[in-house]
Amino acid sequence: MTDTTASVPTATADIGLVGLAVMGENLVLNLESRGFTVAVHNRTVARIDDFLAGRAQGRRILGGRSAEEFVALLKKPRAIMIMVRAGSAVDDTIELFTPYLEPGDILIDGGNSHYLDTERRASRLADRGLLFVGTGVSGGEEGALNGPSVMPGGHEAAWPHVGPMLQAIAARTPDGTPCCDWVGAGGAGHFVKMVHNGIEYADMQMIGEAYHLMRDVLGLSAPEMSDVFARWNTGRLGSYLIEITANILAKTDDVTGLPLVDLILDTAGQKGTGKWTSEAALTLGVPAATIAEAVFARAISALKDERVAASRVLEGPATSFEGDKDAFLADLELALYASKICSYAQGFALMGGAAREYGWRLDFGRIAHLWREGCIIRAVFLDDIHEAYMEEPRLPSLLLAPFFQRATSEASAAWRRVVSRAVLSGVPVPAFSSALSYFDAYRSAKLPANLLQAQRDYFGAHQYERTDAPRGQFFHTDWTGEGGVTASSTYNV
Repeated sequence: MTDTTASVPTATADIGLVGLAVMGENLVLNLESRGFTVAVHNRTVARIDDFLAGRAQGRRILGGRSAEEFVALLKKPRAIMIMVRAGSAVDDTIELFTPYLEPGDILIDGGNSHYLDTERRASRLADRGLLFVGTGVSGGEEGALNGPSVMPGGHEAAWPHVGPMLQAIAARTPDGTPCCDWVGAGGAGHFVKMVHNGIEYADMQMIGEAYHLMRDVLGLSAPEMSDVFARWNTGRLGSYLIEITANILAKTDDVTGLPLVDLILDTAGQKGTGKWTSEAALTLGVPAATIAEAVFARAISALKDERVAASRVLEGPATSFEGDKDAFLADLELALYASKICSYAQGFALMGGAAREYGWRLDFGRIAHLWREGCIIRAVFLDDIHEAYMEEPRLPSLLLAPFFQRATSEASAAWRRVVSRAVLSGVPVPAFSSALSYFDAYRSAKLPANLLQAQRDYFGAHQYERTDAPRGQFFHTDWTGEGGVTASSTYNV
């Protein structure tokens, strides 16, 4: 590696990357291993020097210690990938480099930015002639180094230049297709990554609920549960999260010799993308209760001291189990599978709502393929989702695809037995139960919302539609004989 110190460096780098935390470093090494020359910059200059003298030594990686020097290392049109903390740090980084950029240059935000921030940045930078790409990157440290799932969106004019680089570093599906493709305009890429993370929250919560039932109802040990998850990973539930769960449960503590999972405090952290997903669902009016319940489950886990105190005074049922454990484990596998289907159905429905709201043309079959490898929610059954949307791109809900109709039908009885057993045993299963409630609500031709709307009309004159009148025609009743005929505005559905 040549350390360029001349006042006017030679522009030899194919792409630049700002932010040398672990994800940034690994993406740089991934890019270089695919044949690209990469320039790097970090706010703390010592981090650049350490990287160049360490993991980057002997590679086609150049250090730019100032913004001006860094930009001068880049071939035109310049492409800069930003890997810094979401929020104001992204705006600060953009402002640092834009004085040295020219129309047609490209800025790529590869962090977990909020999609509305991406929309704002894309619009503002377009006024300066700069192309902005909001890119979701999933796969953690390992994925960044060996091949992540990459979800780019923004100014499509940037895609011919950055596409080959992003697809080169991405994971591959079993048939060799890169898990990276153009998602859509504006904040579409970051929205899809946000939904990915929301589904990830739900997946992890469901796995946790299955673990909770095995531990507290069946009384299985961590090694026994590891064997169960390892077996599940060979079938319909085969996925990265199931695989690592088996590995986690098999790990013993070096100090005590006990299962390490039993020594980890039961309080879960979060960085906000699950909350963002739930907020987007509320804003767009798309039901995504299972994802929201997964967020709330982490919130209640954080109330550790309160829960310990409450456990001493609030009574619940005994959790003893009398029955066939193997049969219950078979039910539990099906319940986890059906609940997982519902969480994905909610995620894809949310993306559909966003596509309608923001005018994005999202290819759901392709998105399923983007998630097939490299990312945290990679799973075998994403192939089935891909096929469902390839057969019917305008599918209103994943639940209506013939494959998933059969799958939920086959799992229904087991799913209900598991949720019933959890309730009777006093074991909380908010994701399992909300997924089942979502399924039952979606398949119901008639819900009790007629009574709800009558209540709204009673106390607020909000009006209602009648079953014997055309949709869109609204009525108000003077329920007490004292309310008059004045009605409020109609309602949104």
